[in-house]
Amino acid sequence: MPRWIPRASRHLQKYLLGYSLLAIAVGWSLGLVAPTPSQAVSGGLAHATTVLVFLMIYPMMINLDLSVLPRAFREPRPVLMSLLYNFVLTPILSLGLVWLLIHDSQLALGFLLVMLIPGSSMSVAYTGLADGSLEVATVALAANFLLVPFLLPLLLHILSRAYSVTVPLGQLLTSIALVLILPMVVGAVTRWGIIRTRGQRALTQAKPLFGLATMGSMLVTVALIFFMKGRLLLSHWTLLIPLLAATLIYLAIILPLITWLDRRVGISYGDHMGIAFLSTGKNNGTAIAIAVLAFSPLVAIPAATLPLFQIVFLVGYVNLAPRVRAYFGRRASGSAPDSRPMKRTLG
Repeated sequence: MPRWIPRASRHLQKYLLGYSLLAIAVGWSLGLVAPTPSQAVSGGLAHATTVLVFLMIYPMMINLDLSVLPRAFREPRPVLMSLLYNFVLTPILSLGLVWLLIHDSQLALGFLLVMLIPGSSMSVAYTGLADGSLEVATVALAANFLLVPFLLPLLLHILSRAYSVTVPLGQLLTSIALVLILPMVVGAVTRWGIIRTRGQRALTQAKPLFGLATMGSMLVTVALIFFMKGRLLLSHWTLLIPLLAATLIYLAIILPLITWLDRRVGISYGDHMGIAFLSTGKNNGTAIAIAVLAFSPLVAIPAATLPLFQIVFLVGYVNLAPRVRAYFGRRASGSAPDSRPMKRTLG
């Protein structure tokens, strides 16, 4: 692999917030100055978006290691808490924020959609930076993401009925099959093929390429979304204010809340950090892909703008790691009794 690929992947990951802002600015600016695209051009952009969606999700699925799932049964508490946060607590909180703040039906649908897809691509990296349990982070990520194709249609249907938003379930299920299930199967086969023919080391060496493909495709897709909806967003820019407010309030509530709950139920500092970023960070790329294929580019706006605040809050939480460790007290140490079983089985 060329040396520039790992360097480019690390650079893009480090400055993802800045590049996200740049993608929005470029796409929005071009959308304002460009003439209204013809039907043929719009169709071409739709096909390009479909290709970008595949390039965004497929590499992510190659990196998804489902073989770690049986380990969750040996120490299930952290994984179960992450499922509670992602599929019970977050839907309730999101519905309340939508009811209070977001009154545009498409943006409301987009906000609910992105809130229901956990698994930030950076969650494991943040866990490592905070000296958390990478084993727990990996197991919880696989468990949560495996449930998304089954729980997302159900939860989105329930929440949309509560808010009187129309969700075309047929299109949603089709998009989930194309965006999640098919890439998951093909990605698992690809992962197996690489390990079988070239070994685990080759897969590890290829991870920067997969990450670069995912992040690059997501940035181009974000730019396309704002390009296609640039004029509409400018004329209705006030719609973004409640959306941004809802995102800020969600992050400001969820991080302190899960920190308090994890300590109350006796989860160690390391295991807490293993699920904290997964339970607050959202998989924006997958949400964008489903929104574009099942609904419209406008529904993808929440997923495109959420990273602007998500990155700031999660990096801030990494910086607070010493204080969080002190809050968890003695359970923060690696020798804590409740953290030994998981680490022993994963060692």
